[in-house]
Amino acid sequence: MADNIIIRVQSPDGMRKIASTKRETAAAFLKKVAKEFGFNSNRFCVYVNRNKTGEILSQNKSLSLLKIKHGDMLYLFPSGSPTSSGEVMDTTSPHSLSSLPSTSSSTSSTSSFSMPRPLTAPQVQEDEIDQYLTKQDGKIYRNRDAQLCRHGALGKCVHCVPLEPFDEDYLNHLDPPVKHMSFHAYLRKLTGGADKGKFAALENISCKIKSGCEGHPPWPEGICTKCQPSAITLNRQKYRHVDNIMFENHTIADRFLDFWRKTGSQRMGYLYGRYTEHKDIPLGIRAEVAAIYEPPQNATQNNLELLDDPKAASVDEIAAKLGLRKVGWIFTDLLSEDTRIGTVRYTRNQDSHYLSAEECITAGYFQNKHSNPCKLSRDGHFGSKFVTVVATGGPDNQVHFEGYQVSNQCMALVRDECLLPCKDAPELGYAKESSPEQYVPDVFFKDKDKFGNDVTFLARPLPVEYLIIDITTTFPKDPQYTFSSTQRFPIENREILGETQDFHSLATYLSQCTSTSFLDMVSDFHLLLFLVTNDVMPLRDSIGLLLDAVKTSNEDLAQTWKKSEQWATIEQLCSTVGGQPSGSLGFDTMGDPSAPPSSSAMWSCPHCTFMNQPGTEHCDMCRLPRS
Repeated sequence: MADNIIIRVQSPDGMRKIASTKRETAAAFLKKVAKEFGFNSNRFCVYVNRNKTGEILSQNKSLSLLKIKHGDMLYLFPSGSPTSSGEVMDTTSPHSLSSLPSTSSSTSSTSSFSMPRPLTAPQVQEDEIDQYLTKQDGKIYRNRDAQLCRHGALGKCVHCVPLEPFDEDYLNHLDPPVKHMSFHAYLRKLTGGADKGKFAALENISCKIKSGCEGHPPWPEGICTKCQPSAITLNRQKYRHVDNIMFENHTIADRFLDFWRKTGSQRMGYLYGRYTEHKDIPLGIRAEVAAIYEPPQNATQNNLELLDDPKAASVDEIAAKLGLRKVGWIFTDLLSEDTRIGTVRYTRNQDSHYLSAEECITAGYFQNKHSNPCKLSRDGHFGSKFVTVVATGGPDNQVHFEGYQVSNQCMALVRDECLLPCKDAPELGYAKESSPEQYVPDVFFKDKDKFGNDVTFLARPLPVEYLIIDITTTFPKDPQYTFSSTQRFPIENREILGETQDFHSLATYLSQCTSTSFLDMVSDFHLLLFLVTNDVMPLRDSIGLLLDAVKTSNEDLAQTWKKSEQWATIEQLCSTVGGQPSGSLGFDTMGDPSAPPSSSAMWSCPHCTFMNQPGTEHCDMCRLPRS
């Protein structure tokens, strides 16, 4: 009995205790470890030390000869993770991000920071902005306080020492206060401490029954604690993946709002842009919007219905070649209040709702579709940077742009089809009940009762405010232009307005750009989409040089492409169809309502800009006469 010993083995999935003897060989002991953890003998390594030194090899030496005693802790690492000593956390010298899968950090407060990752994480290519922020120090540096600091210029004390990027007191005292720390600040908090986050991992919530449980019949005949998903208590998320949304200029938003101004119907579009550093918040991320693509849709004053888009893949491909990506979606919820002065109703506020449950579900669907690559998650992804923007009335009865995301908990509920909207209460969602077809875990949220006590409620119904994260949406003081064209090529999928993308409209557009350079003329997102996706002469395989010219603002490249046969053919087609589009509207291509109206065409009301059907003499929106 004195020979019996217990050896503890720590792995990324937890600790197990292995019963052994002092005289047992290392080979026999490793077989026990493989059986306990469910590994093949060649798929893991066991070390005496946490830093992967003192590997225990499969040999005939006894454990006593290897100086392994009762109660010792050994460390198991799967073979899929780095196993060489040069690939473990090094506290003496920082590694650049290009050395991954190295996991390193630095003890100096002025050096770069390299994020550790879980040992079983897959090889994931993170976004460029994530790679950049991972290298940043992230600390909040403060100047020496003349009143409180009693040390020399080179010293530091509690009043001037740099703060961590997740310091809540600092964030609360910003103007305006920041309710949510940035995602990378949250990662610094998660991976801090003595172990530097060696075993830190981000877990995606699952609301589904785990597969492979053979101890009982499948649901609904049986379920056990091993395969049953845990109950969910909704909490307000303390971090956000995107800290700011910025439209490059007002023209992008104005052109999108033109559809509502002319029809009174709501509109939806996808935001294309890039992710950059947001310097107003430590380690923050900004979504910069350079263009809006409007997919096929059916719209009325009260609802939107998205249709299948055969050009979706082409749009994403063109955007990628322009250095852009899909960063979010935008929709309008606007109702006119006074058409004479152009005001809109203030409908989304604390007394009603900011996002409806149906909109939260749609946002969760998009965020699941555009997940965020993350090396700290065993799934290779965690959360999403995909944002939601609502164009709606503000407190001053003017159009405001409000940005949101839904929490990771909401994403999980939507992904596993556990969340439903309420028909008569847009501010409430409803957690589904289990059925023979689907097991749904209990979902709870905490609120205060009439006595001020914290009480846990079942999420049937559920206030969607627990699922929403608000994001500041801004416009820059100095407008930026990824697409520099001063003329306006018709926007796609606006046939209801009489705005069509064809060679008639292209000929008209080119005739208006005679005084501009060729690069400025073709620097229009909607024009480039038309050149690639038109049915007469698509330029998908030959437009790469032009896209590079627009991306880099290189006039020489643009002139080189202008001399190609493809552009000569385009010019020939335009000269054939002529400069006047068929079915011309009662306003020019810039939407000028002052142009002489035609009795056989839609006309724009000079008072509220609503687009009316031909043959009417009074505006259907404001009821004022046509002239």
